[in-house]
Amino acid sequence: MTINGGIRKLVRERAKFLCEYCHSLEEASAAQFSIDHILPRSINGSDELDNLALACQRCNGYRYNFTTGIDPNTGEIIPLFHPRQQKWSDHFIWSVDGLKIIGITSIGRATCNRLDFNDERHNEGSIIKARRLWIKGGWHPPDEDPRQESEV
Repeated sequence: MTINGGIRKLVRERAKFLCEYCHSLEEASAAQFSIDHILPRSINGSDELDNLALACQRCNGYRYNFTTGIDPNTGEIIPLFHPRQQKWSDHFIWSVDGLKIIGITSIGRATCNRLDFNDERHNEGSIIKARRLWIKGGWHPPDEDPRQESEV
């Protein structure tokens, strides 16, 4: 199966036009989101719908062909978040101000770390700046996403 326009449309609609990893809104992005292979083609992943996720260019680039990450709390190698098999809100919450994604499980922490959700490794802060603008515009974070109740 190839990823044609119809498949792309299905994946985008199923994801509600959000990156299935960082929950950025495609409409707020300068670039169209990618169709990501959850299990990469390079390690025998298929083009089946259950292996496809909508991903912003940033997450798609950081994820590359990785399927695991390191939980910074334990140092263990952990499978990355799988949007077809897991629920986002079981593994992540937004900081009180909505600027940072917080991993609340080992899968969440390993995914935050591998995909550098909060620009912690690259210290550029570009995603934080973008989220700040999206919040001002009322586009972020998605209404259904949980938030931290108070600063820890």
